[in-house]
Amino acid sequence: MINTVFKEGLFEGKVALVTGGGTGIGLRIARELGQLGATVVIASRSMDKLNAGLKILLEDGSTASALECNIRDEESVKTCITEVVKKHGGVDILVNNGGGQFPSPAEFINRKGWHAVVETNLTGTFFLTQEVFNQSMRNKGGVVVNITMDNKNGFPMLSHSAAARAGIQNLTMSLANEWGKYGVRINSVAPGTIESSGLDSYAPQFQDFVRGYGKHNQHFRLGTEAEIAAAVVFLASPAASFITGVNLAVDGGESIYTPLLPPIDNERNPKFDDE
Repeated sequence: MINTVFKEGLFEGKVALVTGGGTGIGLRIARELGQLGATVVIASRSMDKLNAGLKILLEDGSTASALECNIRDEESVKTCITEVVKKHGGVDILVNNGGGQFPSPAEFINRKGWHAVVETNLTGTFFLTQEVFNQSMRNKGGVVVNITMDNKNGFPMLSHSAAARAGIQNLTMSLANEWGKYGVRINSVAPGTIESSGLDSYAPQFQDFVRGYGKHNQHFRLGTEAEIAAAVVFLASPAASFITGVNLAVDGGESIYTPLLPPIDNERNPKFDDE
């Protein structure tokens, strides 16, 4: 079980689909939704990761299942959503957390690598959301939360992912405008630098760079998976019923960082320390 600030049974009777839900931030989001009463379906390309995540969800006492789904493959997406709708009657909450990238200087990114990242993050998000809308939310409404990234000032070494996720932020606004009349709310969450299992997939040198850069915020620390999950749950909840088309930065102030006043750990007042 996990600690949550939200009301017990908040999502009772709701069906939530979380892509990339087997590990990291996606799994934490799935656990929070499941503990609050939602029937949770986690999806990704790796059944090994899904099975490990599903085990944790079931140990929490959640009603959960796992489906293999490659969001880059149109037929895989259609099959996945069809199965969820057939089994559960629809999708009430969609969390587009699935994605991926690799660090590289821009001059060394080839066409194959560029397309793989853009198709996974941007194209995959669009077509999966479109399929959920066409098979479920067009008729019954729903909530979509897209996970993007803090890319206000670009993101060196991840230019392909930054471009794709900037596209997701604009897509969020476009779809929120088009589908609001169907009772569909769509927002996005832009995490700052998060201490997540996802960091383990990078080379140690890049991990060190990210962890150092990630302290450029007003808390002088990395964020947690739980803090991202809480933001997603809020946007999916009735508390956000009048919020759509927004991109919520959850970054401890990373996106407003300025070298004119950099945060320095030893200058913090301990009484404001909320770690």
